[in-house]
Amino acid sequence: MRKTALRPTLAAFLAFAALAAPPAPNHAQQPVADGQQQFADLGVCKLANGQQITGCRLGYRTWGKLNADRSNAVFFPTWFSGNSATIGARAAGTDKLVDPAKYFLVVIDAFGDGVSSSPSNSATQPGPSFPAFTTRDMVSAEYRLATETLGLKHLHAVMGISMGGMQTFEWMVNYPDFMDVAIPIVGSPKLNGYDLLLWHEEESALEADPAWQNGHYTQRPPMGAVEALHDMNLSTPAHYARAHPPQNFNADYAEYFKTGILPFDANDWLYQLEAMIHHDAAHNGSMEKAEKRVKAHVLVVVAAQDHMVNPMPAEDLAKAIGAQVFVLDSDCGHISTTCEAGKLDPVVRAFLDGK
Repeated sequence: MRKTALRPTLAAFLAFAALAAPPAPNHAQQPVADGQQQFADLGVCKLANGQQITGCRLGYRTWGKLNADRSNAVFFPTWFSGNSATIGARAAGTDKLVDPAKYFLVVIDAFGDGVSSSPSNSATQPGPSFPAFTTRDMVSAEYRLATETLGLKHLHAVMGISMGGMQTFEWMVNYPDFMDVAIPIVGSPKLNGYDLLLWHEEESALEADPAWQNGHYTQRPPMGAVEALHDMNLSTPAHYARAHPPQNFNADYAEYFKTGILPFDANDWLYQLEAMIHHDAAHNGSMEKAEKRVKAHVLVVVAAQDHMVNPMPAEDLAKAIGAQVFVLDSDCGHISTTCEAGKLDPVVRAFLDGK
């Protein structure tokens, strides 16, 4: 069929309308392979502090398929310094946390992970000019991913590990009617003094490193002291001593200063640290009032010997709302989610299934 040209006035009108109209929600997603990196272009993301991220993008990966009534979606935000590829490898599988044969798993790259909008990849707000964001802002963008990009009106569940658990608490309070189930794993509704001591010391170590150059470095610095401090608190003294015998210490310690936090970007690390430092699911208000907003069926997972995210605030919230609590008790501490995966994963799968 031969194409006919539009009259100039009609063509001009349609061009103007296309520019003036907001982008249509992308409800009909093209089929993609499980685990393939995807992006949602959100335009401008307004932040709680009044600033905004321009050219705002969220990376995400999916496993499984939406069912006929679109009721089986599970959102899984990333942990600190992680990305959707690493989290997907841990979460997606019939014998892992989420079975893609039953659920449509969406693993979302949080702001500052170097995949979604971050200081390291922003064309318009690079490095230290990137605006500060919080876990609340992460979740606001994730809600837009659900509603605007994926066309979802409801989620079966939101769950996450560590900083992903913090985002899960935010979801529970900010969008209480949007999910049936919430599973925060080794996360916290608000950091306590022990947590803040660690994160502030990591921040101080990063900013004191001459290689950081106030965020204006041209090559990513390794930040060895930051990584050593972080690694020391990932588990427990007993676990660390077992994994790092004295005869290997010199070589192990030197390695921190060769590779450090690489390939993660130092500014991205700092910005996600700040997001956790200012994390507060009650938004500077009453935690009791925030707890009353929660409507989801909640499983709170804590690690009894966690030296990185203290379990007490999560346990207190669980008690207040009558949530089920599952305790990991190995000396792996914060990484008990990996050490005790064989114990944890069946419990999470059963909870997702309503058992």
